[in-house]
Amino acid sequence: MANNIFLVLIAILCLLPLIHIAAVSFSSNAAASAGAVKLWPVEFSLKSYQYVAGREEFWRAMLVSIQRIAIGTPLTLLLISLVAYPLSKESSAFSFRGVYTWLFFLTMLFNGGFIPWYITLKEYGLLDSIWALVLPNAVPVFSLVLLLNFFRAVPKELEEAAVMDGAGHWRTLWAIYIPISKPALATLALFSMVEHWNSWFDGLILMNNPIHYPLQSYIQTIVVQRDFGEMTQDQILILSQISDRTLKSAQIFLGSLPIIAAYPFLQKYFVKGIVLGSVKG
Repeated sequence: MANNIFLVLIAILCLLPLIHIAAVSFSSNAAASAGAVKLWPVEFSLKSYQYVAGREEFWRAMLVSIQRIAIGTPLTLLLISLVAYPLSKESSAFSFRGVYTWLFFLTMLFNGGFIPWYITLKEYGLLDSIWALVLPNAVPVFSLVLLLNFFRAVPKELEEAAVMDGAGHWRTLWAIYIPISKPALATLALFSMVEHWNSWFDGLILMNNPIHYPLQSYIQTIVVQRDFGEMTQDQILILSQISDRTLKSAQIFLGSLPIIAAYPFLQKYFVKGIVLGSVKG
């Protein structure tokens, strides 16, 4: 009972900031500027959402972010699975396993710098394309290490049985390791989705044309620098009636909704992952 109460309190503490952001976004300019909004909207208003959602650029940026996740997350899961499988073997089965493992691990400690990174993407012709947002982080080493350790925990007897039945490495990976690793892959998929969804800096740097901005990059531009020349008279009128605080809150709330909506579908895999490594009686 005490554990349940404790977990409920933790859940409430996690939800309070989001509830506050939502309340501010639905409040009037005066109430938000005066700091009168706590956990419930004051002088209910939808003007911030009218401004954000009334622009075609917002929905175009939303589509780019969805496209980025739809391509980037499956690609990441595919690549880290292909890399983690051989690296999870013993040195007797893969002689250079330690060398390759350290090569990947060193990238977590050192990198070539921002300018070489940009020049490399430019020389490959990736600028101003969706691949510039997907390929540079297609193999996150942290996720690779997690999956590698998960593969190492798979009982060797399962692989030996598959080999005895004539399965090769490809069949063993797709028929044994991948199905068993669904909880780990679901967790890593959520990590990848959150990273792609929240990334904004790479969009600003790698996209020359604003129509290719992902959602977070677009939100950053309208918060930091507003281009009144591209606004209609109605949008300028709405903007004059809202504050930066309500506008930013509306953008944060809208930007959080897709991840919040995706989380319940992956929750069951987290629950399985908690007990997957436990001792079975």
